[in-house]
Amino acid sequence: EVQLMESGGGLVQPGESLRLSCTGSGFAFDDGAIGWFRQAPGKEREVVSCIGMSDGHTAYTQSVKGRFTISSDNAKNTISLQMNSLKPEDTAVYYCHALIPGSHWGQGTQVTVSS
Repeated sequence: EVQLMESGGGLVQPGESLRLSCTGSGFAFDDGAIGWFRQAPGKEREVVSCIGMSDGHTAYTQSVKGRFTISSDNAKNTISLQMNSLKPEDTAVYYCHALIPGSHWGQGTQVTVSS
């Protein structure tokens, strides 16, 4: 059974940093893509960033480029999202997603950016 477990969310002030992690089980980190989506209250879920598990290619939505960095440790079946210079508009539930194939979601972790 494929499982994705997120950690690292919390409450921070604007300009601060957080690091999210997602550990996968039930599949190998050697093919497909894995990444992060987020959903703010009243808004649709949107992709934030993803990484190819075989080639390490990364992609980011425009609003987080230069502030967020996605990385993968395939030996530990873990990806991380380093989020710097956080803004109130980054407030959302962040979901780990794997396309391996088949679409799999984690339970989500809350990120709140507020002064």
